[in-house]
Amino acid sequence: MQNSLNLEGVEQQSLKEYTEKAYLDYSMYVILDRALPQIGDGLKPVQRRIIYAMSELGLSAASKPKKSARTVGDVIGKFHPHGDSACYEAMVLMAQDFSYRYPVIAGQGNWGSTDDPKSFAAMRYTESKLAPYARSLLQELGQGTVDWVANFDGTLTEPAILPARLPNLLLNGTTGIAVGMSTDVPSHNLNEVVSALVHLIDKPKATVADLMKHIKAPDFATGGEIVSPAEDIREIYETGSGTLRLRARYRVEDGSIVVSELPFQVSGKKVQEQIAAQITSKKLPQATDIRDESDLEEPTRLVIEKKRGVDADQLMSHLFSTTSLERTLRVNMNVIGLNGRPRLFALPELLAEWLRFRKETVRRRLEHRLGIVRDRLHILDGLLVAYLNIDEVIAIIRSEDEPKPVLMKRFRLSDVQAEAILNLRLRNLAKLEEMKIRGEQEELNAERDVIEKTLKSAARLKTLIKKELLEDAEAYGDARRTDVVEREAAQALDETELVSSEPVTVVLSRRGFARAARGHEIDPVTLSYKSGDGFLAAAQGRSNQLAMFIDSTGRVYSVMAHTLPSARGQGEPLSGRFKPPDGSTFCGALIGNADDRYVVASDAGYGFAAKLGDLVSRNKAGKAVLRVPQGGKAVVPAAVPEGVECLVAAVSSIGRLLMFEMDELPELARGKGNKLINIPSRKYQSGEEKLVAIAVVPEGGDLRVHTGKRTMTIRWDDSDPYYGERALRGGLLPKGWRAVERLEAVAP
Repeated sequence: MQNSLNLEGVEQQSLKEYTEKAYLDYSMYVILDRALPQIGDGLKPVQRRIIYAMSELGLSAASKPKKSARTVGDVIGKFHPHGDSACYEAMVLMAQDFSYRYPVIAGQGNWGSTDDPKSFAAMRYTESKLAPYARSLLQELGQGTVDWVANFDGTLTEPAILPARLPNLLLNGTTGIAVGMSTDVPSHNLNEVVSALVHLIDKPKATVADLMKHIKAPDFATGGEIVSPAEDIREIYETGSGTLRLRARYRVEDGSIVVSELPFQVSGKKVQEQIAAQITSKKLPQATDIRDESDLEEPTRLVIEKKRGVDADQLMSHLFSTTSLERTLRVNMNVIGLNGRPRLFALPELLAEWLRFRKETVRRRLEHRLGIVRDRLHILDGLLVAYLNIDEVIAIIRSEDEPKPVLMKRFRLSDVQAEAILNLRLRNLAKLEEMKIRGEQEELNAERDVIEKTLKSAARLKTLIKKELLEDAEAYGDARRTDVVEREAAQALDETELVSSEPVTVVLSRRGFARAARGHEIDPVTLSYKSGDGFLAAAQGRSNQLAMFIDSTGRVYSVMAHTLPSARGQGEPLSGRFKPPDGSTFCGALIGNADDRYVVASDAGYGFAAKLGDLVSRNKAGKAVLRVPQGGKAVVPAAVPEGVECLVAAVSSIGRLLMFEMDELPELARGKGNKLINIPSRKYQSGEEKLVAIAVVPEGGDLRVHTGKRTMTIRWDDSDPYYGERALRGGLLPKGWRAVERLEAVAP
C-alpha cells in the first residue's frame, strides 16, 4: 500500500490564488525595482547602483578612469545580481552624449554612435569614470540625507535613493516598460528647469502657463526642432502625456541642402538610406544625390544635392513627411512618487513633488550636520577644561591606574570628553592649542546658530534650496539645443510632382494587357500583341498623370502612368495590379488632368460625361462609376476636347450612327446616365442590337469609322444624315460599313 501524503503543517492554497499573488508580486517588483524611475533622483535601481559603485571605486570626475568591466563586476557582484550585458548597456546609455542630455558617466573608447547606439565596444576595452554632473547626485550622499538598505545578500548596504541636488528625472529623461504601465519622460534644459523651480518655490500655486514661461518644451541632446503646436506642448505638461513632433534642422549651402541636426534617437545612416532609396527608385527627381560628410567637427552633416530651381523648403517638407527627418515622440510622465507608488504627473505636480524631496533631503543634511557640530562642540568644551587645568590633568593621568573615571568626576566630564582628553598627543599640549580650540568653538557656534535658524524658518530653508539650485545651474547649465518652432505639418509632394512630365500613350489590349508608349505619334494598332490578342483602346496624356481603366462592370481603376511597362514589350495584365470582379474584362483606358472629361457608356446605349477627378480610386477593387445592366458591359470611353463645340457619335451593332450636341449630355460623377442612342429594349435583351462604340468629335474634325481593315471618314460637314437630337435612332451607315469595330475622332 502507498503511504498517504502527510500535509500537516503545510500551507495549502488554490492554484488560482497562488498564481494571482505570484504575478502580482512579480508585477510590483518590475514596476518598483526594475523599470520605473524614482522621482527623487530620476534613476532606476540599476543606474543608481552603477553610479554608487563607481563612487565607491573612487572614479570621480577628477580621477583616472578604469576599465568598465571593473565597474560592471562590482555592480553585479555587490548590488545588482543580473546579467553583465544588461548592466553594461545601462552604463553605456548614461555615457552617451547623444542619448543623455547631461551624461552621468565620462567614457573613453568606443561608446556607440548616433547611427548605431549599440555599436559600443565590449566592456573589457572601454574605460570610464563619473562625469562632473554626477557630483550633483552624489555630493550629499554621506551626510545623512538618505536611507540605506541591505544589498541582495545582506553583506553590504546601499543607498535607497541618491540625494540629487537637481531634478535628474526631467533633465535626462528616461524610458521604461513595466507590467501594465510604461514611462517616457523627455529630457529638459537645466537652466530652464532650475528657473521654473525657483519660481515654484516663490509661488507654490503657479500654473502650467506660468511654468512654461521658464520651461518652453523638452530639450534633446541631438538638437533639432520641436514643431508641435504650443497647445500640444501645454497639454502634455497639463496631463503628463501626449506626443511631440521632432524635426531635423537644415540649411542651404552653395545650392545644396545640409542637414546639421537630427531628431532625438534618429540614425543619420537610416535617413541616408531612406533618401537614397527614393532617388534610386526615381521617386525623388528633385534630388540627385545624398552623401554623409559627418566628422569630428560636425558630427551630423548630411548633404542633399538638389536640382537647380528646386525649392529647398518644399523638398524638405516632402522628406520630413516620408523619412525619419521628422518623427513623433511619445511622452508619458509615469514615475514612482515619494509615497512609493507609480502615478502620472503633470509638470507642476512633478516639480512640486521633487521640491518636497529636496526640502526633506536638505533638512536631513542640516540635522545631520547639526548633530556633528554639537558633538564637536561638546568635545571642545572638554578639551578646553583640560587645557585650563593641564597640570592637574597630567598629574591624574600619571598617578591613577584608571584616570578616565577620575577625570570625569573631578572636572564633570562626559565619557566622550574624557576619552578625547586621554587621546591627546603631547604635541597638542602647546599654548597655541587653546587659541585654536576657542577659534574653532566660535566658528562652530556660528554654524550651529545658522543651521538652527534655517531649520526653524521655512523661508530660510527655501532661500537655501534656491541658492543651491542656482549654484548648480551655474556649474552644469548650458544653452538650449532644441528650438521650439511652430511650423506647418510636413506635406509630401504629390506623386505627380515627383515624376517627370512626358507625353505618353496608354495602350490597352483586348485581353487586358496595358503598357505606356512614349509620345503621342505612335500608332497603337501597329504595336506587337500576344497571339490571339489585339488592340482595344488607347488614351493620350502625360507620364505624371493617373492612367485609368474601366472594366465591363463599370468599375474604374487608377495607376500612375509612369509605372506601366514600356510599349517595347507586350504589356502586363491589369488583373495582376487590380482585383476586378470575377468574369469581368477591361474595356477602356482614360488619362488626363482631374478636370478633363470623358464620355462613359454601357452597351445598352446609356452614358454620361464625367470628370476624371471624380473617377479616381486608389483601391485595388476599383470604384463603381457606370451602372451596367445585367449581361451588359461598358464600351470604350471617349475623351472630350475642351474649349470647342463637340458632337457625340454613337454607333450600334447594326450600323446605326447618331451624332448629337455634347451639351445635351449631362455631367455626372456616377450612375446609369442618359440615353445616347435609341436601342429598343427587346432588341438589346435578345442581343440583336447594342451600342458598340462612341466618340467625341471637335468642331471641324473628322470621325473615322473602322470596320475590319477598312476606314471610312465622316467630316463635320458630312454629318447631316446622322445628326439629330440625343436618344434618337440615328441613320444607317452604308452597306458594308455597318459592322463597326471602333470609332475614332480626329482633331482638325
